[in-house]
Amino acid sequence: QVHLVESGGGSVQAGSSLRLSCVASGRTFSRYAVGWFRQAPGKERELLAATIKSGSSTYYEDSVKGRFTVSRDNDKNTVYLQMKSLKPEDTAVYYCAADPKFDTLLVATTEKDSDPEVWGQGTLVTVSS
Repeated sequence: QVHLVESGGGSVQAGSSLRLSCVASGRTFSRYAVGWFRQAPGKERELLAATIKSGSSTYYEDSVKGRFTVSRDNDKNTVYLQMKSLKPEDTAVYYCAADPKFDTLLVATTEKDSDPEVWGQGTLVTVSS
């Protein structure tokens, strides 16, 4: 099993960019699809983006298309979330999660019994206006 650690969060002004990193331990990272989620205060956790094991195919939630980019480097056991044109409504705790099945990530917030195998501890992003 892998262990995930997010980093790169912080406090920024609206319009800024940030790059989050999700670093995995373990030699089997390339066997996992990885997704980025966020949870704002008082709101449900939402899926933002996900990448398949090879990184050659990705998924984006409509609200972040064109602003967020997910990528992965399996040699470095790392998945990135590049965020640009940040808005105050992007303020949230950002999590990465991994599962052998890509579809599990896609339905993680909509199907009660679908929970990714591994979650990171989260990193806080605060965007001020």
